Amino acid sequence: MDERLVPLLQLVAPAISFGLVLLFGRPTIALLRKVGAVQRVRDDGPQRHLQKEGTPTMGGVLIIGAAVVAALVGGLAERLWSDVRGWLDALPGLVFGITLAYGGIGLLDDWLKIRRGRSLGLRARQKLALQVAGAIALYLAIVWLARSEIGELVQVSPRRVIALFAVGGVVSTLAIVATANAVNLADGLDGLAAGLCTIAFVALAVIAMARPIGLVVTTPALSLAGACLGFLWFNRHPARVFMGDVGSLALGAAVAAMASMLGIWILIGVCLVPFIEMLSVIIQVISFKTTGKRVFRMSPIHHHFELSGWSEQRVVWTFWGVGAAAAVVMVWACLR
Repeated sequence: MDERLVPLLQLVAPAISFGLVLLFGRPTIALLRKVGAVQRVRDDGPQRHLQKEGTPTMGGVLIIGAAVVAALVGGLAERLWSDVRGWLDALPGLVFGITLAYGGIGLLDDWLKIRRGRSLGLRARQKLALQVAGAIALYLAIVWLARSEIGELVQVSPRRVIALFAVGGVVSTLAIVATANAVNLADGLDGLAAGLCTIAFVALAVIAMARPIGLVVTTPALSLAGACLGFLWFNRHPARVFMGDVGSLALGAAVAAMASMLGIWILIGVCLVPFIEMLSVIIQVISFKTTGKRVFRMSPIHHHFELSGWSEQRVVWTFWGVGAAAAVVMVWACLR
């Protein structure tokens, strides 16, 4: 097979996931409303968000489902690519494994909110414990698949290699947990998280295409990009459906997993805005607990701009612009 055809075959995946989301969007929204999967808005948030009460949520199941189907079809490119062999073939499956695992955590959290009729589901420590367990499982799976190669390195320099993989496990786990929660925090305005994730997945796909090993994660990245873009049709202002924790946690974990396989530092560029959102929450909490004063009108920081007089659409478009600029710089740094 001519390797030049691989990128063309991989473009099938985002087209399929985009089309599936548009096709099943309305029926999914109707089903979510029927089963009572609707948004519960916190009373202490911006007052104009109260009108979002009752909007169907848990739309992330649509994103994940469409992306998985599209990746299975689009994965033909990887299977036909002659240079991919051995344990590398399993990487796309591992990406979706952690995506589904974190999606399951989010699904449980969302469902508990619905059952209890309030905006709180799993306790913070419960959610964190499940997230850490999922991230560690992913890292151990990668180590197990690459055990032959690792074994050869251990024979040469056992202490150094073992220490390296231990540090790698800690960094990978922290990256996945932090990114998943950062995207979750960014999912507070219509279309914000879906747009930022579309940008992140496209950037990751472009970077991956330029790397022989990275090509195995290109199809998952493009599949998720297409699904997020399709979801924006229903999630743009005024949103007809929200992705919920099932979507935001899953997408954040997927971004981090792909970045871990391509170079963990890539996260700085492709997820800059979600990380700023998370940092604003940390700063707010530390400031209030130590001085009794708030740095921002409200955190995450997108609420600060809302309360400063910005319209919701203005905040979203500005954050998208910042996210796109950071992603472009990161892609340029990786390809130059």
